[in-house]
Amino acid sequence: MKMFDLSGKVALVTGGNGGIGLGMALGLAEAGAQIAVVGRNPDKLKAAVAEIEGIGAKATAYTCDLRDADACKALVPQVVTDMGRIDILVNNSGINYRKQPQDFTLEEWHDVMDTNLTAAFLLSQAVYPYFLEQGGGKIINVASIAAFMGSPVAVAYAPSKGGIVQLGKALAVAWAKDNIQINSVLPGWINTPLSVQSRKDIPGLEEMVIGRTPAGVWGQPADFAGAAVYLASAASNFVNGASLVIDGAYSSKA
Repeated sequence: MKMFDLSGKVALVTGGNGGIGLGMALGLAEAGAQIAVVGRNPDKLKAAVAEIEGIGAKATAYTCDLRDADACKALVPQVVTDMGRIDILVNNSGINYRKQPQDFTLEEWHDVMDTNLTAAFLLSQAVYPYFLEQGGGKIINVASIAAFMGSPVAVAYAPSKGGIVQLGKALAVAWAKDNIQINSVLPGWINTPLSVQSRKDIPGLEEMVIGRTPAGVWGQPADFAGAAVYLASAASNFVNGASLVIDGAYSSKA
């Protein structure tokens, strides 16, 4: 359908070299977008670009430490220089330290906040003038059901994800007049490298997730492709400041 067509668009996807980010990047690419894949691991970036190009799309890799404010601010102009424009920003990059609150260090707190929340703010600021000049744009923030569910080992992660939802709402209200839509997706338990490590760190997690999820399965990165296309396309032009939970009804179960 034409309203979902992203031909000629350029999407910048942080953490697009694996997991949910790559799942979203592949969906956007299949809809016609060119992809700027951002990450810290050169080998993973190379593999992600190859996978995206394997479906006939164009992708360019950018190595960037999103904890570095100056690097964040420089990234968007570089993408525009290389790819000609920018239409879609996916703030997906995220980390976590699974530790009890009393064991958390201030350095770890800042590491999580800088990666998960501050980078999203800085990149959103950086794309704004380009969106304004082009007459609009789309920002998709990847949060988590941890934004509204408690966990004893997410003392920084959960606030960062709650913060990114509220960042999206604030930006939506501020920039709606400029034809810019900002929405959030909130994943549940998804089968990614991060969750593989979670299953090692948290005894019984596998059984708990399967038992609580009504469908009895983990989500997959590919489950985010359609949501990414919808929120990046003209189909969602009056959807702004919204939160889309993608967790197989995990958080709906009593």
